Amino acid sequence: MRVNRLAIPGLLLLTLTGCGYALVGRASNNVPDDVREVYVRPLENKTQRTQVEQALTRAIADEMVTRNRFSVVGAPEGADAELSGTVVGFDVRAVTFDASGRATQYEIVVVAQMAFKRVGSDAVIWSNDRYVFRESYEIQATETAYFDREDEAIEEAAEKFAETMVSDLLEGF
Repeated sequence: MRVNRLAIPGLLLLTLTGCGYALVGRASNNVPDDVREVYVRPLENKTQRTQVEQALTRAIADEMVTRNRFSVVGAPEGADAELSGTVVGFDVRAVTFDASGRATQYEIVVVAQMAFKRVGSDAVIWSNDRYVFRESYEIQATETAYFDREDEAIEEAAEKFAETMVSDLLEGF
C-alpha cells in the first residue's frame, strides 16, 4: 500500500515529462536564432484616429526589448529583421450603459497588418494581414469624474496589443 502511494506521483511525473508538455513562450521555433537585432519601423496609420500608430509602435518596441529575445535598433542598417505594419482599423464603441443611459464601458478595436521580415530580402518570418485586437475600458459615470479616457485607454490597449502581437510572432500564430 505504501509503495503505491509513492509510485503514483512518480508515474504521473514520468508521464508528464514524456508527453511533450512544455510551457508556452518558453522557446521559439518560429524566429530563427540568428535574428537578434530588430528594427521596428514606425507603423503607418490609415485610420481617422490620430496618434494611435505612435502608441502602438512605442509599445511594440518596448515589448520586444522586455522579452530579452531581441535588441531593438534605430535603423534597418545593422538589423537582422524588420517589423513593419499599418493600422487599418480603429473603433471605439460603448458596450455598457448605466440607468441614465450614459456609457460606462467602451471597447477599443484595433486592426493592423503586420509583417516581420529579414532585412535585405523579402523573406517573411511572420505576418498577419488582419491582426485584430479588442480591449475594454470602464468609465466612472459620476458628475465630477466623467471625462474622456480615450487617450489613456489607447495607451493601455497599445501595451496589451504589443504583448499579444509579440507573443504571436514568437510562437508562430
